[in-house]
Amino acid sequence: MVRDGGRSASRSGRELTIASTWDGQAIGPDEQALVRLRLTARDLHLAVSAPFHGDPRPRGEPRSTPRLWEHEVVELFVAGEAVGGAIPYTEIELSPWSHHLVLRLHGVRRIVASGLPIDFRARRRGARWLGAAHLDLALLPALPWRANAFAIHGRGEQRRYLAAHALPGERPDFHQPERFPPLAIAGAQ
Repeated sequence: MVRDGGRSASRSGRELTIASTWDGQAIGPDEQALVRLRLTARDLHLAVSAPFHGDPRPRGEPRSTPRLWEHEVVELFVAGEAVGGAIPYTEIELSPWSHHLVLRLHGVRRIVASGLPIDFRARRRGARWLGAAHLDLALLPALPWRANAFAIHGRGEQRRYLAAHALPGERPDFHQPERFPPLAIAGAQ
């Protein structure tokens, strides 16, 4: 594997390691999460390995869940090239309870579609949770891509906002697609 600023390359895809706070402070290995990406002709496959912090689960059965970012989640943001002055991007949120949320945005925080379909299952194994997801490529912006991965957990003053690639600002703000690094992934044209 070749390490590349929070990402590592392999023959079959890409890995993004969430290893710092949103503003770049290193975190311990017990808090780090990994998002593996693999591209096929029709889907983007995601595999998540993350610590399970035991935050309260979202209400209801596992399904698309509005405001999932208010719970324990791992997120992947995939951005395309600007169109009409605005960057299109897809936000994928996954929880250790199999709840999920997929949003398409055109411009910062301008949601154009919500609750999009994703095949996702998670399972908790000891102090960690593992998730596997498949997302139709039609729900992602056109190539080339830039991406960043994030994890959120904790409650109140203990809430933690973590990133694969740190972002500037006075408080956590993951909606900075213009600052995401390029995402080269095997199979992408």
